[in-house]
Amino acid sequence: MNSQSKIAVKPSARSESLGLSGIRVIFDKVSKMPDAIRLEFGEPDFDTPDNIKAAAIDAVRKGKTKYTPSSGIPELKSAVASKLKRENNIDYDPVKEIVVTAGATSGINLALLATMDYGDEILVPDPGWATYVHAVNIVGAKPIPYVLRESSDYSIDIKELAGLVTRKTKAILINSPSNPMGSILSRTNLQEIADFAIDHNLFVLSDEVYEKFLYQDGGMNEQVSIASLNEMKDRTVMINAFSKTYAMTGWRIGYAGASENIAGAMTKINAAQCSCVSTISQYAALEALKGPQDSVRNMISAFTERRQVLVKGLNEFSGFRCAMPKGAFYAFPNIKETGFRSDELAMKIVDKAHVAVVPGSAFGNQGEGYLRLAYANSVENIQEALVRIRKILN
Repeated sequence: MNSQSKIAVKPSARSESLGLSGIRVIFDKVSKMPDAIRLEFGEPDFDTPDNIKAAAIDAVRKGKTKYTPSSGIPELKSAVASKLKRENNIDYDPVKEIVVTAGATSGINLALLATMDYGDEILVPDPGWATYVHAVNIVGAKPIPYVLRESSDYSIDIKELAGLVTRKTKAILINSPSNPMGSILSRTNLQEIADFAIDHNLFVLSDEVYEKFLYQDGGMNEQVSIASLNEMKDRTVMINAFSKTYAMTGWRIGYAGASENIAGAMTKINAAQCSCVSTISQYAALEALKGPQDSVRNMISAFTERRQVLVKGLNEFSGFRCAMPKGAFYAFPNIKETGFRSDELAMKIVDKAHVAVVPGSAFGNQGEGYLRLAYANSVENIQEALVRIRKILN
């Protein structure tokens, strides 16, 4: 073959702009440590409930293994709409306004592809889940970070938001309960965001995958969907998934609620990129919604105990200060007084203690000076992790 006929195929600039997330760096490193205690991954350590697994097996046995409509099977969409009406006070048309997605990540991608054009800007949280920035970059839009501060309990400062808006700003992305901070946006703050979105003609992308993970500490922590507020349903794309609530991370199944035109656009994109979501997973998800919810309550109860153990232990370390998270299953201790950078201390803990934690810098510039630890592990393992970390800090 003539050497001149060889063509060097290079990855796209779009793909090369995506770095390996800080979570994946830690994940890959500790995968080679058989004694590692894993506190880095946002994945419940519980197994998928038996009734859900049985529903999937039953679907296979009954031959429910063919293509489905690109927006999802009607039974699941109807069950999702009923859930959102009953629990979140949002009235969606199951036929026209619900889209079944391959997890929340796919839902976010579909929502961005359906609403953002090249060069559009979207306000994203900092600290915030790193995938938000990647997803925005993939579609050719521009992520504009807005600051969330520990001193204000990670509420959104509307005055600061106003200073970020340009003629290219099209949307704002919110996440409550939050990854990585475990914070919750209050109803008052959400109403402020809603008013802001209406005043500036923005749509809202609301990530609500941790909605069930709420903890009561003498008060009333509530998860409010911004789509339930007046005039907000049609300018919100609400994203949720079965991954966290039902320990179904590997099933890759979630859903979105949106206005008819946006849901229709998401459905067309879904058809183009994957035809439809796994049929078997859809029937499993249907059982998750319609079946008993004891497993969810049991998991939240276990996480409540783990949260107490982890936060108490972290606050005993010199240079650490950790607020009690109100939701999700992450502790986000402030480590600034230790004198370490977050990536430096995270790697020290991984290398010396064989405990996997994530540097706060993996979640944006404002995450520097923090670590994220997921308490999706047993009390015994969390206690052992604290012992190991204490030794290397000393």
